[in-house]
Amino acid sequence: MKKFPEFAISAMALIAAWTFSAVASAQQPKAAPPPRHDISGIWDPANRGIQGRGAQAMPADDKPEHKLAFTPLGLQMFMRNKPGTGPTEVPEAEVNDPVHMCDPQGFPRENLFELRTTQIIQTPVQVVVLYEYDKVWRVIWTDGRELPKDPEPRWYGYSVGKWKDDTTFVVQTSGTDDRTWLDNAGRPHSSDLRVEEQFHRVDHDTLELTVMIDDPKVYTKPWVALDKLRFDLQPSNFDVREMICSPSETAEYNRKHAIPAAGGSKAR
Repeated sequence: MKKFPEFAISAMALIAAWTFSAVASAQQPKAAPPPRHDISGIWDPANRGIQGRGAQAMPADDKPEHKLAFTPLGLQMFMRNKPGTGPTEVPEAEVNDPVHMCDPQGFPRENLFELRTTQIIQTPVQVVVLYEYDKVWRVIWTDGRELPKDPEPRWYGYSVGKWKDDTTFVVQTSGTDDRTWLDNAGRPHSSDLRVEEQFHRVDHDTLELTVMIDDPKVYTKPWVALDKLRFDLQPSNFDVREMICSPSETAEYNRKHAIPAAGGSKAR
């Protein structure tokens, strides 16, 4: 029997593999193009932002080259916080995370922790973002107004947005209440915090969210907290469940779990 040289067999294998790949690609339906100036819909994170240390793409604390560079004031603020996870974590009963008292987690933490199904509604002058967690909403003004110069602090700040191009919506937020944390690891921010969000509609069924943190009082340089977190479009009849912080349920959890775990009095 006549044998083919090894290089000929390899070449034929490559050609066959390429042909199969091309046919398979041709059979896959192409994603519909994104609509112009439209990010409305019910969106579910493909990789949920429910992370112990914060959201996807948050700098890793176990890698020195990735650690955030705090200013002296920022480091003091960070060390005052006592989170239940991260490099400065404490026992559950000692945590001073405001969220544990059912304070609003605020913005941008709403994007950086417990980021679940999110509905976006557009009007001629606003983009409204409805969050599943804590059942809260944000209003992003698109009527051309500027951010307030000396704002009264708000849990979710003041937001204005405009279209960078046909598929990218850019939002600037300031005036956030500095009692809130950025994430579960206790990363702080000051009242000078400026947050930039970029919502990019990749195609009809895909949205990407990028979040940039800029707070010169706390961090020595701006940093990316979310890098193109992907959302998948859900059917228009999708029913978003509610998730609401209940002080009575929090107290019951502490009685049954947190206090006993910390060596306190036993639950009755």
